[in-house]
Amino acid sequence: MLGLSRQKYYRSRWSTAKKQDTASKVVALVLGVRHSMPRIGTRKLHYILHEPLNDLKVGRDKLFLIMRSNNLDIKAKRSYHITTNSHHHFKKHRNLISHLAIVRPEQVWASDITYIGSRNNSRYLSLITDLYSKNIVGYDLSDNLKTEGPIRSLKMAIKSRKYQNEPLIHHSDRGIQYCCDDYQRVLAKHKIQVSMTESYDPYANAVAERVNGILKDEFMLEKYDVDDSTMRRLIKDCIDVYNSRRPHFSCNMLTPVQMHKQRAIKIKTYKKTGSCFTTTS
Repeated sequence: MLGLSRQKYYRSRWSTAKKQDTASKVVALVLGVRHSMPRIGTRKLHYILHEPLNDLKVGRDKLFLIMRSNNLDIKAKRSYHITTNSHHHFKKHRNLISHLAIVRPEQVWASDITYIGSRNNSRYLSLITDLYSKNIVGYDLSDNLKTEGPIRSLKMAIKSRKYQNEPLIHHSDRGIQYCCDDYQRVLAKHKIQVSMTESYDPYANAVAERVNGILKDEFMLEKYDVDDSTMRRLIKDCIDVYNSRRPHFSCNMLTPVQMHKQRAIKIKTYKKTGSCFTTTS
């Protein structure tokens, strides 16, 4: 009556049930990873879950389809808060890394400050990231934009150094926090060279900006309305996961910790005229 044989009808029902079962298993795998990395993208999920997805015969395109069908794809967020005040009398240093090949860990550190507060509770996260490995080597949470937070972040990074005898460049924007005498004294004491952006080009400190975005967007730090002590523990946990579990395309899908322990792998970089831009996704 329907133009279908009994065999074809039941085969179709069995196929649909099998696809639904596979999709349910894939969703469970994805949610397991996103428990600690809430907004990690589909390409990295495919890399992290490569073996169990292979067992389920799910490739990248099929994973994309299942993610979209279950509303698990990530929508980009955009927000902007000014954290840089470059109108000051302190010395502004020249850019030392615009045409520098990044070939090893602790060759260049990139520093930046990002806003992760709410309307009723302003918070500023100071970060220092290694340009080669994308490893976050220093961080600090403050309720203001004073110099003390970035200095604490810098001292943490210096304390964690693994290649003490290698020359190191500290790169940042021209914000007063980095140009002021107190910050520069710490750099000079540890014989760290100073490099700063020379324009308002968003690519001029691209790695630091990208890492800021990862912590805010993928780990959703801004959504937590908690006290400072709890926020500091959340930030520590997120950075631990970022450093030890999240792969990077520019690091050939190694985690920052894995990348920081070696120097044989060449990072993937894309040069933009007049600036230095390194992929970090």
